[in-house]
This record gives sequence, C-alpha cells and structure tokens, in this order.
Amino acid sequence: MKRTHLPLNGLRVLDAAARYLSFTRAADELAVTPAAVGQQIRTLEDVLGVVLFRRTAKGLELTPEGAAGLDALRRGFLEFEEAVRAMQAQQSSKRLTIAAPRDFTAKWLAARLADYGKTDEDLGFAMVASDDSLDFTQANLDLAICLADDKGEHEGVQIGGMDYVTVGAERGAKRAIGWPGCPQQDGDAAINVADAGLAIDAAAAGLGRATVPALLAEADIASGRVKEYGRQPGTKGYWLIAPIPQWRQKKVKALVAALTA
Repeated sequence: MKRTHLPLNGLRVLDAAARYLSFTRAADELAVTPAAVGQQIRTLEDVLGVVLFRRTAKGLELTPEGAAGLDALRRGFLEFEEAVRAMQAQQSSKRLTIAAPRDFTAKWLAARLADYGKTDEDLGFAMVASDDSLDFTQANLDLAICLADDKGEHEGVQIGGMDYVTVGAERGAKRAIGWPGCPQQDGDAAINVADAGLAIDAAAAGLGRATVPALLAEADIASGRVKEYGRQPGTKGYWLIAPIPQWRQKKVKALVAALTA
C-alpha cells in the first residue's frame, strides 16, 4: 500500500481500541463517539480485507489478524512522535528572518527590534529587503512587512492606520518631494527620491515637503526633525504578513504581538 493511501485515522483508532478492548474507552481517549470508533474500524477492515475485532460473551476480542500488526504499528507511531518532536524542536530557535522595505526598517522597525531583542538575549534577526515578489519559501522568511491595500493571500495584521502625513522643515521649500507610490502631488516635484524614508530626509534638509505614511514619519515629527503640515487618508498601510505555517510559529506570534502592542 502506498504511503499516500495509508488509512492513518483508522490505524490510530485501531491502536486505541486494541489497548482498551473497548470502543467506548477508545472513544473517550480520541474525543469522538463510540459509533465513530466503530465506523472507523469497519472502514479499516474494508480497506485491509480482514476482521480486526470480534464481540464475544466476555466483550471485545482482537483477532489474530488485528494483533499481527500492532507491534509494528505502535513502533510507527513512536517514530511519528519523534518526527514531530524533531520538527517542533526547531521552534526553540529564536532567530527570525524578516523581509521589510528599507525605509520602513530604518524609520520604524529597527528601533523596535532593538527593544524587543533586549527582552531575550537569544533573539536574533536576519533582515531582507522586500520587493513586490515575496517568496517565503525561497528566502526562508518567517515574516514580511509590506505597504499594501490589505494582507493579500497570507495571514496578517495591519500596523497603524492608512493615514498619510505631509512633513517638511520649518523654513524649507514648499514644493512636493516625489517618491514611488506617493499620493498625487500638484505641480512638479522639487526632487524625486527612491522611497518614503529618503523623502522624509529630503524634507528635513529643506528640499521640500513629503507626503508619506504617517507611521513612517512618527519619530521624525516627535523629535522635531520635521514639522507636520497636514494629514490625508491613504489607500495603503503597512502589514505584517506570513503564510499560515509561518504565522503559527510561536516566535512569529510573539514578535507580531510585540510590534502591534
């Protein structure tokens, strides 16, 4: 029988029923009904073409055919348990690989990772610059941050809101600073830069005013490096995202909780 055709649920029920010689007690262990246990055993008997149990005056009795494979079956379950433990042991690793836009890392993420890292000396981070074609498998990513309309096909949670803020130096130029993805500006840009973080830096230098995600400008506004000149709703926000397997990791859950606290 091919591995893909192994009746694993039925074999699990067989193991429990054989240990107790009782469908009722097996059902209690497996958190199902005795009827469900009986149905699983009948299905397994049909698949294997043998009778596994007989009812006698003394109760349930395992047939020789049913007993023949029990030792090997239980060794197999022990191997399964070892395999699961080996996979779960990787959860003890506290190193996370994170993809994020460079400007988001510089303006918001790095400081928070530094604070989070102080909570556990075993924590470690590997940063990858993200782009539009995130491949979690190829890059072995645990988590990614992207500027997007929503979380897309992955699991995710938004950080902050979708507001955009216009910032500039107090005596700086008033013309717009352009960057890929910035909201539509009236008139020609005073300067065009590669990302929103560089737009904030250009605004701080007095080259113009930059309209950027409010989350990205928080620290520069708080420090007085730039001044806020108004807000407007945006269509995109920053999202923490990951496929379901990565999202369920304990270390990812803990990091997401820390970044969204």
